[in-house]
Amino acid sequence: MKHAISTLGSHSALDVSEGAKKEGFRTLVVCKRGRENTYLNWYKSRKRGKREIGVVDEIVLVNEFKQIASHAVVEHLKKSNAVFVPNRSFSVYVGYDTIENEFPIPIFGNRKLLRAEERDQPNNQYDLLKKSGINYPKEVLSPEKIQKLSIVKVNEAERSYERAFFFASDYEEYKEKSSELLKHGKIREDDLKKARIEEFVIGAPFNFNFFYSPIHDELELLGVDMRKQTDIDGYLKMPADIQLDVLKKHRPKIIEVGHIACTVRESLIEGVYEQAEKFAETVAKEYSPGIIGPFALQGAIEEVDGKEQFTTFDVSFRMPGSPGTRFTPYSEYLFRESISFGRRIAMELKDAEKGKKIDLVTT
Repeated sequence: MKHAISTLGSHSALDVSEGAKKEGFRTLVVCKRGRENTYLNWYKSRKRGKREIGVVDEIVLVNEFKQIASHAVVEHLKKSNAVFVPNRSFSVYVGYDTIENEFPIPIFGNRKLLRAEERDQPNNQYDLLKKSGINYPKEVLSPEKIQKLSIVKVNEAERSYERAFFFASDYEEYKEKSSELLKHGKIREDDLKKARIEEFVIGAPFNFNFFYSPIHDELELLGVDMRKQTDIDGYLKMPADIQLDVLKKHRPKIIEVGHIACTVRESLIEGVYEQAEKFAETVAKEYSPGIIGPFALQGAIEEVDGKEQFTTFDVSFRMPGSPGTRFTPYSEYLFRESISFGRRIAMELKDAEKGKKIDLVTT
């Protein structure tokens, strides 16, 4: 029985489903009640005259996303011969313990690597960046040691998966800003204590979205993007004097709401590729079998000693949230046509099926 491609109804499910359909796979999306219309109605697979439209063949409804690990849903996914594509919502809403121990469905990718995105986990993305020897921001080991513009990476109190990051140039500014956020319930004391502090990278932001193919043993750059965030993007459009006035009454949030496809100067690609290769080699040693499929180095290109360099300040180890990467030229340079991440996953799965190497691309 041919595999179906399944994912969680959030984040990048349409991208996964569209790519799967392009390669001839059946699609199944697990949806939470109240958030299903995108997949059940507007983008469901159907016929319009002789033309087939839509990309979601079937949905499975749950009251909470975590119920994806329930016996009934797991059995349905097994009967559908599903391979599951993880996204950020899967990690956030289902949880790593459940994913690693209570979800016996083949996952496209390395399921144990998903946890490494979290800043408070052992052998996390920062440990991997350090071990790989690629460029990453200098860590400030305590608030008292802040001596230049730094970013404090603390989670939002209400939604722990969102950011309540703030900036500080010294300890006094740190105390002032953190006290204000604590006072208004924007962050929690426990989260503040385990927040990562690092020197702020002043540069042009880019996310480099890669794909490692175990079937072909190649690292591929499929697309480049940058984030749209609320409500910091709104602040940045204001004149400086108005920003200062508004900041007296309201602190900006940094919540990701979209992406912009972009390109990078061609002479910089080699350096980024070299860093990605080093990083992938390190991950293979630390998290066997290593990276499978999508991952991203998220950071900025800064000027250092008269030269431009890419510095990574965040890493993702799963399906990116930016379907617009197909509209950058990088996948076309490789495949001679634009390939989305959803389709690239389906292509890899199809090659694995043909070669009877499913174990190489799933865990």
